Amino acid sequence: MSGVFLSFEGIDGAGKTTQVAFLAKALERRGHKVTWLREPGGTLLGEKIRSLLLEKTDEAPVPMAELLLFAAARSQLVTNRIRPALKRGEVVILDRFADATFAYQGYGRGVPLEQILSIEALSAGIQPKRTWLLDLTPAESARRRQERGGASDRMESEADSFRAKVRSGYLERAKTFPDRIRILDASASVDSIATQILTEALELI
Repeated sequence: MSGVFLSFEGIDGAGKTTQVAFLAKALERRGHKVTWLREPGGTLLGEKIRSLLLEKTDEAPVPMAELLLFAAARSQLVTNRIRPALKRGEVVILDRFADATFAYQGYGRGVPLEQILSIEALSAGIQPKRTWLLDLTPAESARRRQERGGASDRMESEADSFRAKVRSGYLERAKTFPDRIRILDASASVDSIATQILTEALELI
């Protein structure tokens, strides 16, 4: 029995982490075995790379180094956690995956998209069955981040203009994969979004 791979995407403040937890717990209550992970992270190596990527230092990684660090963490995650869980027939839920690299490092940082896609093929080699893109304006993202105390890491400290580019990347990616990526209005209520996602997830499972 093969499992089901699901993912969540969106700019900072869109509510991904909240929805990942809601969906995972709702599925577990219905008797499904669920593995839910964040990216970068989810493995010992991935968590160390996450710290390197998100901490604020005097020497930030250049765009290509940033891309390769994300790819290294993803490769470790796919091999050690995602594929084994799918083989066990579990539902695997990711807080970000390869779509994030296309949006953040491609559109946000300006790394050539052909390089992004080549590295994606090497580091991932797998796609979610469904991706929910929680779409939010940069202005609303900024408001939400201020409400919770402002930027907490290097990526969240980027300007609204950066998040606008990232959002454009996500929307472009959704055009490329319209059957996989569902765009949801992240300004809607948390409960209404969660209900819609759960309904779709149960149909897929």
